[in-house]
Amino acid sequence: MYQLSFNIKTPDGVKTLSQQEFINEYWQKKPALIKSGFADFVDPISPDELAGLAMEECIESRLISNHNNEWQAHHGPFEDFELLTPKNSTLLVQAVDHWHPEAAELIEPFRFIPNWRIDDLMISFSTPDGGVGPHLDQYDVFIIQGQGKRHWRVGESKQSFNEVIPCQDLLQIDGFDACIDEVLEPGDILYIPPGCPHEGYAVENAMNYSVGFRAPNQRELLSSFSDYLIDNDSGNTRYSDPALQLRNNTGEFLANEVADVKQQMLDALNNNQDFNLWLLQSLSEAKHDLDLAPLEDEYDPSYVLELLNQDVEIHRLGGLRCFYLSTESNVLFAVNGDVLTLPLSCLSWVETLCQNVTVTSEQIKSSTTCSHFMQNFTNLLNEGYWYFD
Repeated sequence: MYQLSFNIKTPDGVKTLSQQEFINEYWQKKPALIKSGFADFVDPISPDELAGLAMEECIESRLISNHNNEWQAHHGPFEDFELLTPKNSTLLVQAVDHWHPEAAELIEPFRFIPNWRIDDLMISFSTPDGGVGPHLDQYDVFIIQGQGKRHWRVGESKQSFNEVIPCQDLLQIDGFDACIDEVLEPGDILYIPPGCPHEGYAVENAMNYSVGFRAPNQRELLSSFSDYLIDNDSGNTRYSDPALQLRNNTGEFLANEVADVKQQMLDALNNNQDFNLWLLQSLSEAKHDLDLAPLEDEYDPSYVLELLNQDVEIHRLGGLRCFYLSTESNVLFAVNGDVLTLPLSCLSWVETLCQNVTVTSEQIKSSTTCSHFMQNFTNLLNEGYWYFD
């Protein structure tokens, strides 16, 4: 297991912070260089393994090159890697945590940020001078330096930029002032908040690991909520005006009518049942394919009970998004776009499954007394979301 130390490089030297101190001083505020954040770092995946993933149809990948200031971006899957030239090129593979258990372990030290905010692990391999150019991201990211070295420049967000489109599917910005200008070595970590300009170029063949975080905007949230209402035939209350006011000009839209329409929309948002179910369902959906392998011979609850009475480990599928919301009357347990409504007596077992990537049978063995939980957990096992070692 990787141990994360917040050794922040400052003009006065290196200071070590706690998780809470890091959140207070840096999270969504300013970029940070974490020196030897992972001591004695060893890459969990090789460049060849990464290339193998980029050949798979179900895995999102890109190859970006810059030769003679001519940028090109190609999308996988790739049959060969002729485009990955000895210099000026980068292979990027998205959601590697869904497919490579050892690489997925890199996400675990960052789970002091809530599960629902964590997105995925992107991994890149770059040849010397390879990169994607100066750009902005609208989400938080921790970038871990693996093998090799990479030169990074990072600026603060309060700057003006011009967008540049050097080629299709690649958005960059023009120059920026850097507050971090460093060559990263294995185990060093960059934290970059949303809207902070950054660019990185490999000094030598280099691997980088990016732990990204979800940050939906208002448009995405409202659109998703609208889709939920349509799919569930909800939000059907129509506008009404029993106290209609006469007016001199029938073309006038009165301020109180505007307020009434807005309140009609807010009433839909304020329906806690709809809102909570939509929110958990929407945010737990995986953006990328999962390495699902549903069981051919499905378990039944009695067999799961037998297994839990033995000394076994239960593993959570890589990249699976799961979290819960505890209400006064029940526990809403969200797993990959599905929301299970469980009695409050199930809370401790749900907490255990959400908190740990691997649990022992001992940790949830007491759940065997609850038929409701056992049936739902059996269904999750049959879907391939959790599996026995």
